[in-house]
Amino acid sequence: MAETAEHAPHAGLDVNFVRAQFPAFDHTETGKWAFFENAGGAYAARPVIEKLHHFMVAAKVQPYGPSGPSQDTGDAMDLSHRRFEAAINAPAGTVMFGPSTSINTYVLSQALRAMLRPGDEVIVTNQDHEANAGVWNRLSEGNSGIVVREWQVDAESGRLTLEDFDALLSERTKWVFVTHCSNLAGEIHDIATLTRRAHAIGAKIAVDGVSYAPHQLPDVAALGVDVYYFSLYKTFGPHQGLLYATRDVLDAVPNQGHYFNAGYPDKKLMPAGPQHGEIACASGVIDYFDALDVHHFGPNDDPTHQRIARLGDLMAEHETTQANRVLQLLQTKGARIIGPKTAEPHRRAATIAFKSERVSNSAIADHLRAAHIACGVSDFYAVRLIEALGMDADDGVVRVSMVHYNSAADVDRLMNALDEVL
Repeated sequence: MAETAEHAPHAGLDVNFVRAQFPAFDHTETGKWAFFENAGGAYAARPVIEKLHHFMVAAKVQPYGPSGPSQDTGDAMDLSHRRFEAAINAPAGTVMFGPSTSINTYVLSQALRAMLRPGDEVIVTNQDHEANAGVWNRLSEGNSGIVVREWQVDAESGRLTLEDFDALLSERTKWVFVTHCSNLAGEIHDIATLTRRAHAIGAKIAVDGVSYAPHQLPDVAALGVDVYYFSLYKTFGPHQGLLYATRDVLDAVPNQGHYFNAGYPDKKLMPAGPQHGEIACASGVIDYFDALDVHHFGPNDDPTHQRIARLGDLMAEHETTQANRVLQLLQTKGARIIGPKTAEPHRRAATIAFKSERVSNSAIADHLRAAHIACGVSDFYAVRLIEALGMDADDGVVRVSMVHYNSAADVDRLMNALDEVL
């Protein structure tokens, strides 16, 4: 698309405008904090909050009924499906919402278990969050004959290599389960390449985008994936998990819901009733991105997924700059960093997990907390990765995770505190 005056790139991300869209920064308590635990859950954007408030006040009724409020609720829920389908470039009827990504992967695993046969192989990694590891590892339990093969990280860096992936593929491979971005290593994988290699031998691929989507919503058509899932509460929305599956997958999987919904592909992987309010307000996430796009690029009628992509480039530039400041400081302090030592747009997310050989995790967290800097200290449900690196999972690591609303001033505060404690 040729650039016009309205679409000329903005001179960097307007972080002040961004932060004005998040009421948390104006709150008397949350406003005190420099928030660096976004990988555990990000603040909600204003349109999400406003839509949830409207639901609670004016439309908290059973949806799709004859009354006005009931129709309002049903329309709002339908809008969220349409808006997220457009945002991730997915066909109609291929996006579902469930209580969490962990629940969504569990239900998917039960459906796939019924389709796999003894001798079939699936590939998992030991870099993933347990939501994208445990359910697939359990496919081999109970003498099922299903073979789980593990794509293992490098024991020093925590990174995965394509060479090791290729060595695991065979004509028996039926599914590949991989993270788009590690929630500890921050490494962003080339999913389009992995997909092509899986499809070349007749396998399908399911991708955990929980730690990727906060930095860039996926274009599932461009990636070519068969299944993709992420969490809305980490992408500035309500506590819901989003699951996309191709029509081929949805047509093939056995129904996991009510028997009378078996004919509706977008209900086959959702055994419970939907959470009306959370789904009704989810479209506010895309409203926020629309406002961000118009502010930086001017009014336009471009497809939603194209606007999301250019915003991702803008956000990645800002996040990468700030992440590299922290990564460089940690290296000067001798901290062990999990994953790549430098950030690059769309190659390494601004999620930084580290361990000091000199200062305990708890001492670091206490020092940051005293300075009103929020971080995390945990295994972050990536126990397999921490153990593969020879670390104590009970002790865990320190994680500081940024998204595009973290300002340079936030990072100044973080770096000053880290410099003092390390």
